[in-house]
Amino acid sequence: MGKLTVRALRVVLAVVLTGTVFVQVMMLWALVSGNDPEDGTLPLTALRLVTVLGVGAAQVALVCVWRLVAMVRRGTVFSHAAFRYVDGIIGAIVAAALVWFSVTALNAPGQRDDPGVTLIMGGIGVAILGVALIVLVLRMLLAQAVARDVEATRMQAELNEVI
Repeated sequence: MGKLTVRALRVVLAVVLTGTVFVQVMMLWALVSGNDPEDGTLPLTALRLVTVLGVGAAQVALVCVWRLVAMVRRGTVFSHAAFRYVDGIIGAIVAAALVWFSVTALNAPGQRDDPGVTLIMGGIGVAILGVALIVLVLRMLLAQAVARDVEATRMQAELNEVI
């Protein structure tokens, strides 16, 4: 991975992370300051809390991607240490799906006249879980690559002994 690519990705990750922190702070400020224009109605308060949690899940994924990019740059991504960050991404995606399902449940009572919206939102939640499964498959590919790298290192050591 080139230096320009790594720098560009890090700039994007930093901007997104800064933006998500800003959103969280503003939502929490609206909840605790008493300056809530909707006067703290239950559905909006619940949606704000769920949004803060969902943004937190996205932040976990951003930090894990940042760490993986650093490992790629150093050439150490094909190691057991990378699994911690890939597992963090999978966990964050599953958490985001659960947050989305809770948003769907909070929104459902207002959609009694048009239940299709709730079904579509549920389908989006299932799609988010599908992304977690795709990352899980990629984790399995990483596991195979790490195992092959370990085996290649062992075989190289044996060959060096013979020579």
